[in-house]
Amino acid sequence: MRLTALLSEHAPTATPATYALAALMCFDAARLPSRVDGDGNLSSLFGQDRSRWDSQLIAEGQAFLDLAATGTHMIEYHLEAAIASAHSTAAHADGTDWDRIVEMYDMLMTIRPSAIVELNRAVAVAQLNGPERGLEAMCAIRDQDRLKSYPFCFAALANLSRSAGATSRLRGTSRKQRALLGIRWNGAFLSNGSMS
Repeated sequence: MRLTALLSEHAPTATPATYALAALMCFDAARLPSRVDGDGNLSSLFGQDRSRWDSQLIAEGQAFLDLAATGTHMIEYHLEAAIASAHSTAAHADGTDWDRIVEMYDMLMTIRPSAIVELNRAVAVAQLNGPERGLEAMCAIRDQDRLKSYPFCFAALANLSRSAGATSRLRGTSRKQRALLGIRWNGAFLSNGSMS
């Protein structure tokens, strides 16, 4: 954050891309106080105490994001910062503009496609259109091998599956798709979000 602040103070490096990166860092840092619970465990975005988010950093992020919008070229930082802004400015998860977030993930997929972006998009799709649609989006991820070592994948799959009452949904998932996600199916979820 210090480096992006320095870059933004000098004409040659005070570009929309620099402002977008600075905005993203501010939004992400603003949520740090509530990302870990009292026991040191990571808290999901949905379980975080938003009253602990740093409103000054959110305002700084929004100011940087406004400056980032002055250019004609959009890069991944613009979209990632806009997504972070949508989360940071929502009073609660239910008040989040999920339609806008899905749209931004769609745009991000055209700029920098990746399995991680698709996974985050699937979670947003679930919030917008329900857990069944989120599971469908997750199972459609192209480079699922990339997700095998990504812990959030298993937590997201477990949460979507629980929300969907997904015994029937996952039984409808092909064996190949479950194998690509590193999932063995016997109908029971473990508490850590993986399947047994």
